[in-house]
Amino acid sequence: MDKKISRLRRAIATRRKISELRVHRLSVHRSNSHIYASIISPEGDRVLVSASTLEPEVRKELADQKSSSSNVAAAGLIGKRVAEKAKAAGIEKVAFDRSGFRYHGRVKALAEAAREAGLKF
Repeated sequence: MDKKISRLRRAIATRRKISELRVHRLSVHRSNSHIYASIISPEGDRVLVSASTLEPEVRKELADQKSSSSNVAAAGLIGKRVAEKAKAAGIEKVAFDRSGFRYHGRVKALAEAAREAGLKF
């Protein structure tokens, strides 16, 4: 079993529980180079809000800070940005879906920044 299959297997239980709760889901994905966050509707059929380190505004801000798009500071910026977009869309409460990644490092930084920006989960 390779790393990706193991991670997706770990994500199944969390996603099953979130689908039972019928709440918005804050889904996080990280790669070696970037981090992505999306808020998905309770039905799971559409993305309502998203943010990533690939967005031109984020890339510009990271360049101004002389920061990489794959570090904890960038993850914190994405967490804050997705929370602001969610509040603008009228979303206050979400369930955190870490997609099988450990709650550590960039994933933890994103979650804490989203909480600080006013998102509840």
